[in-house]
Amino acid sequence: MNNKTNLPDKVYYSIGEIAEYFNVNASLLRFWEKEFDILKPVKNKKGNRLFTKKDVENLKIIYHLVKEKGYTLSGAKELLKTEKIEETQKKYEIIQSLERVKGFLLELKRELS
Repeated sequence: MNNKTNLPDKVYYSIGEIAEYFNVNASLLRFWEKEFDILKPVKNKKGNRLFTKKDVENLKIIYHLVKEKGYTLSGAKELLKTEKIEETQKKYEIIQSLERVKGFLLELKRELS
């Protein structure tokens, strides 16, 4: 995930914005949309996908499971079925918090050295 780029606060995001944010191809996002029931972008009259904030949160979980934790697609789908999405979201948020604390502590260590 591209942590340098923050998504602007708006109602809908284009597939291009989302692909850039996650540093993946738009085709991967379209594939994940077919594979994961929790992704439900709306389509405009032209057929362009428009992702909501909820879709982005769900994509963060999918990205974390598949790209960072190394789950297979079937493994990630099974986890999301057996574990409530809220529980997975909570675990993801805890991991993100711990990563931020780790980064802070490493930076502090560098400054003290």
